[in-house]
Amino acid sequence: MTLLQVMPEDDSSTVLLRTRDLTEIAAQLAPFNITLEQWATVPLPDGAGQDEVLAAYKDEVARVSAEGPYPLVDVVRLVPDDSDPTWPAKAEGARQKFLAEHTHDEDEVRFFVEGTGCFYLHLGDKVYAVVCEAGDLMSVPAGTTHWFDMGSRPHFCAIRFFQEEDGWIAGFTGAEISSTMPTLDELLAPAS
Repeated sequence: MTLLQVMPEDDSSTVLLRTRDLTEIAAQLAPFNITLEQWATVPLPDGAGQDEVLAAYKDEVARVSAEGPYPLVDVVRLVPDDSDPTWPAKAEGARQKFLAEHTHDEDEVRFFVEGTGCFYLHLGDKVYAVVCEAGDLMSVPAGTTHWFDMGSRPHFCAIRFFQEEDGWIAGFTGAEISSTMPTLDELLAPAS
C-alpha cells in the first residue's frame, strides 16, 4: 500500500506526517504539481517482457503519453536472482546510481507494474518520502529535487515515460541529504 512520510530536511527522526491515505497523499503533493494516481493492476506472468507489459496497460499508457506528451515509453525490471552469485553486487550498484539527490530536465513519470520503490522529494525545507507499489503512477515535474531508493533487495517492474531519448540524464546536486534520511527498508520496517 502506498505510503507518504514527511520529515524536516534537517531532522529525519521527526515525522511530520505518515499516512497511507491516497487522498491525503495526493493533497500533500498537489501544491508541488506532483501527481500520484492508481491504476487497476493486470495479472501478468512472472518475467513478462516489455511488449506484454505495455500491451496489458495500452489504454493507460496511450492516455499518459498523449497528455505528457511522452512519445517514448519503456519497461524496466529488476528482480532478485538468487541463482546468480553476482546479483547482490549488481543490485547494489543499480541502487547506488539513484540514491544521490538530483534533478532532471524533463518530468519523471513511472507506473509500478509490480514491486516497490521510494521517491524522496526534497521540497522546500522538507523531504517527502513516497513509497510506490504496484498500481501507483507517480509524476514528478522537471526540476524537482529528488532521489529514488529501490531497497536492499530490489524488486520492481515499472513503465517509464520520456519526452526525449536521453530523458533520464541527472543533474546531481552534490548534497548529502539522501544519506541522512531513512532508507526504503527502514520506512517499511515494522514499528518496534
